[in-house]
Amino acid sequence: MKKVNIRFYEELNDFLPRSKRKIRFEIAVFGTPSVKDIIESQGVPHTEVDMILVNGKSARFTYRIQDDDDISVYPEFESFDISRTQKLRPHPLRRPKFILDVHLGALARYMRMLGLDAKYGNNLKDNEIIDISEKEKRAILTRDIGILKHSCVKRGRWVRNTNPVKQIEEIIERFDLKNEIKEFTRCIKCNTKLKPIKKEKALPSVPAKIRLRQTEFSFCTKCNKIYWKGSHYDKMNTLVNKIRVQQE
Repeated sequence: MKKVNIRFYEELNDFLPRSKRKIRFEIAVFGTPSVKDIIESQGVPHTEVDMILVNGKSARFTYRIQDDDDISVYPEFESFDISRTQKLRPHPLRRPKFILDVHLGALARYMRMLGLDAKYGNNLKDNEIIDISEKEKRAILTRDIGILKHSCVKRGRWVRNTNPVKQIEEIIERFDLKNEIKEFTRCIKCNTKLKPIKKEKALPSVPAKIRLRQTEFSFCTKCNKIYWKGSHYDKMNTLVNKIRVQQE
């Protein structure tokens, strides 16, 4: 049996019981596990970790634990430069794309409303989500910590908030998406990018009263849903403006 001391910093403490938050604590280790195994044994998914120091030196997830190791585990840094230190996260995606688990349907709709690429299906199983994430290079957003502990998952986020509006604010801030917002450019139902459609082509598919009030329409090439700037647009626009202000 070995003994190691470990401390988790900043938002990684969200995964720990109160007795272990923001302190260095000792744990017993059997065999020769990797530091990744030790971190996840404490409930922290590896996708949330950006840097590990073992005895003051940068280490990879594959590092094998030694007796009396002193481990410090950090989330992604945004406030100061650690470019000379070995970071563990993959480089940010040039075009942020996401896949959401079954618990985040409302968040998916809000993300699509803001023009963010958010794949979602209320019948997707964990293995399907992981497979899509890997093939399409999508970050996983989930309320299930377990899915993020799979070794093949490279990008992901355990969504802290339970309120959908708070969730979208959290995701925009965490992934720095404020410059990616292009509201009302995606189908809220299926995530496909919308295209403009001439009024005369849209008219057969919209209510009679809308034909008189609206002149601009867009449609989804996948599900054929027609969109226009009605009362729903005003409500969503209010939310979009609120989010923009909070992210400035």
